[in-house]
Amino acid sequence: MTTSPRPAATLTADEARRITLRAQGFLGAPDRKAGVRGVLRHLGAVQLDTISVLARSHELIPYARLGAVPRTKVESAYWTPGAGPSPTPHAFEYWSHAACVLPIEEWPHFAFRRRAYRSRPHWHHHLPDGAYDQVIKQLRAEGPLTATELGGAKNKGEWWDWSESKIAVERALMYGEVVCVERRGWRRIYDLAERAIPAPLLHDDLDDTECVRRLVRQAGEALGVGTRADIADYHRLKSEQFDAVIEDTGLVPVTVEGWGGKPAWADPAALESAPRGRHRTTLLSPFDSLIWERTRTERIFGFTHRLEAYVPKPKRIHGYFAMPVLSGGRLVGRVDPARAGSTLVAKQVSLDGPKAVPAVAAALHEAASWVGCDSVRVEHMESAPLKKALLEALR
Repeated sequence: MTTSPRPAATLTADEARRITLRAQGFLGAPDRKAGVRGVLRHLGAVQLDTISVLARSHELIPYARLGAVPRTKVESAYWTPGAGPSPTPHAFEYWSHAACVLPIEEWPHFAFRRRAYRSRPHWHHHLPDGAYDQVIKQLRAEGPLTATELGGAKNKGEWWDWSESKIAVERALMYGEVVCVERRGWRRIYDLAERAIPAPLLHDDLDDTECVRRLVRQAGEALGVGTRADIADYHRLKSEQFDAVIEDTGLVPVTVEGWGGKPAWADPAALESAPRGRHRTTLLSPFDSLIWERTRTERIFGFTHRLEAYVPKPKRIHGYFAMPVLSGGRLVGRVDPARAGSTLVAKQVSLDGPKAVPAVAAALHEAASWVGCDSVRVEHMESAPLKKALLEALR
């Protein structure tokens, strides 16, 4: 385990919370000129997930920071290549914190992970001889294709019973020979990396140490301040990988009061000025990088949140896809949303108290408008007085 560094500064828990909010894009004026692509570059990773209730997570993340950016523009920002005779993609999909959209310029820094995948037996699926080469040959001859166009995504069994072509192309994706630079109707569009990735970026020249150093630095900047576990978890790095590079990242050791004496590091730029500006009021995807690590969320916000989508329905407390509500730099409640025609349904709402009512009402109104709903319906709330107050605020 890493030894405790000598801190360059001591932060209060409140200062650390505000630094985090600014670093994650929730405090201060949003950079609307940079837009969705600016959010992606700043965060370094936007998580993808199959669940779509209000919208998909990769849509919710820029929405939470920028407001009601049209959903078509969000998708276009990720997947539409630049103009010119040789259009360059702005993003690619790969394994970071989970399956994530990543800025295209980060391709070289994931060489360490591509090498790791190539050097070990592939998990879960057997692949017959020749199947891998056949997929590469087909992509080279026919251009970008979906798994279905390559021969079918799955066999006739359960959802994880992938076809040979699906196993092969996913393996090629992990190895870096194939890349996904577009999703169409939630389906990955696969292409050869040699054709899709800009030539200056298409290399594995960086050694593992240089790759990890860059990703630790980037994670520290995106978080503002974090513990060893916080920063390593951002791109799912191992603790020993973090330990090997932290001294050379430029992140500075700090002490944060109320963090139980855990060693922490901060982006030096985040310490140069006190975080000030307007706070966003918004619903948050459970897969948002502000809150995706439960222990960190509890430490920073005093808020315990668990995604209950995979919890049996009778055991759920807050709902299938309960979305925390951020207001005034605090997490003030949760909304489990659904859509019924042109109505946004708050199936279950949990509030910290009466002061949270205006924030939750504002968040629901904005979210409803964003997804094309013209009304909001509130269903279950434990407190009848709070439900009455929320309904009045929504009128």
